[in-house]
Amino acid sequence: MKKSEDRFGINIITYCRDHEKYIEVRLAAGEEPEKLLEWHEKKLGWLQHERLIHLMVTILTTIAFIFSAVLAVYLEGNTAALFLALILFVLLAAYLAHYFRLENRVQHWYRIAEQLHDRSGQNKKL
Repeated sequence: MKKSEDRFGINIITYCRDHEKYIEVRLAAGEEPEKLLEWHEKKLGWLQHERLIHLMVTILTTIAFIFSAVLAVYLEGNTAALFLALILFVLLAAYLAHYFRLENRVQHWYRIAEQLHDRSGQNKKL
């Protein structure tokens, strides 16, 4: 089932918060940490993939911005080149902010995975 508001993508930060809340609620309800860890690690893989894609887009946007900035300097302040550089700079700033949030969220999820791992008693088996 696809929600109509998901048609053009989801808010990944809200999606992550919802998942974290789900883990908390299920743990409090007494669900086995092993099952939650399995589900969490699967979703962690999805989030890592999202982060990788955004890293690649951020790198390409950075390259395009640098190229446009150099072009603007080379063309001695051509209005179109400056406008392109400005647009790419704003886009790059947005991508960097979003990537920063994704990166921190993935690292936070590593901690959640460690906590679930500890609760499941799997550390005792090592």
